[in-house]
Amino acid sequence: MKQGADLISQRYIFIWALKYRSLVGQQFDAERFAEIINEPGPSSTGPLPRDDDTHYFSSYCENDIHAVMIQDKVRTSTYASFILTNPIPFRDASGEKHVYAVDASNIAEKAEQIVKANGLENVITVIRGKVEEISLPDDVEYVDIIVFEWMGYALLYESMLDSVLQACDRFLKPEGGVMSPSQCRIMFGLCEGSEILKERVGFWSDVYGFDLSVMANDVYEEAIVDVVGPDSMASEPYLLKDLHLNDITTHQLDFTSQFTLVSTTPKRTKIHAFVLYFDTFFMTTGESVPPEVPVKVTKEGYVTLAEVWPVGGKALPQRRASTGPGIKQKEDKRVTSLQTIFLLRDPIHAEDGTIVTGSFYCKKSATNSRELDVEIHYSVRQNSETTAVGETVVQIYKVR
Repeated sequence: MKQGADLISQRYIFIWALKYRSLVGQQFDAERFAEIINEPGPSSTGPLPRDDDTHYFSSYCENDIHAVMIQDKVRTSTYASFILTNPIPFRDASGEKHVYAVDASNIAEKAEQIVKANGLENVITVIRGKVEEISLPDDVEYVDIIVFEWMGYALLYESMLDSVLQACDRFLKPEGGVMSPSQCRIMFGLCEGSEILKERVGFWSDVYGFDLSVMANDVYEEAIVDVVGPDSMASEPYLLKDLHLNDITTHQLDFTSQFTLVSTTPKRTKIHAFVLYFDTFFMTTGESVPPEVPVKVTKEGYVTLAEVWPVGGKALPQRRASTGPGIKQKEDKRVTSLQTIFLLRDPIHAEDGTIVTGSFYCKKSATNSRELDVEIHYSVRQNSETTAVGETVVQIYKVR
């Protein structure tokens, strides 16, 4: 048996040797060989296109984020008040001819179930998809009103306003169509900010007896989203950007604005941050709100309209309002009207009349269009009577 195996092995070796001799006897085509080795393989398809949307929309699939938004009384009651107190575009809370609800995340599936559970299939149609890509039914060319809740941190974070503007271009009735909200203002000011500094920076200096202050190094490069009390404001707010949504374009959402802030602190104070917030306006006419028109602020403890909004013909729920400490503490968790805070590496030493001037640059991030890159240049003059201006300080932040 072994002898036969040796014969077979020798035969294959002999055949391989003949093929090898034939191969080396052929003329070697170096040019063709170079072409072959330089041909792209099947896996060389180049870099994949960047995807800023998948993770963003998937973050809206979970219940928690919707609970937070619905329980935000300032947000919910403002929209409810606008809808219920403007009978011309809305007629009544359930009297529209038809409502098209658009969402690109999986929450659209639950929205359809909610519509059915409330017997509103004949009034509301849920459309799953990006508003830039969807189509309305064949017999619907335009809609009378578009209501969006698109505002992110620092107003423009998430870049959903781009989608709003495209939706209006595609679907809003050209004459008499209503876009809601219709105007937003980005406001800017000085913030004393010692509590935020203590929480975000000072905390790391002594953690169970260890110095972890290196953890705080990046805090000055990231915008902080938190609640700033009115007592922390150290200047009157300055209008950075007034967005009239009926005529603004997506190219104008990257912007530069000059600012002048005058300190209102009664005594010499360290200013640890700038603070940014925004005001939102709802106008059925689409007209601009003049700067002198005061903003209506929903105060803590106010019985909001959203809590007594009867839907689907159901009776009004029984509610009990209280200003007691226990109730107040519970209600505080439902208010999520947050400001955007930019901590300063070196505090500004200010007194009443100290002037801070500079430039505010805001643009979409080059690496993720949902995020913002912010650059603040500023200098300080102690008061209006002096001409000496300090050196220009530059800080760069991410809003994400």
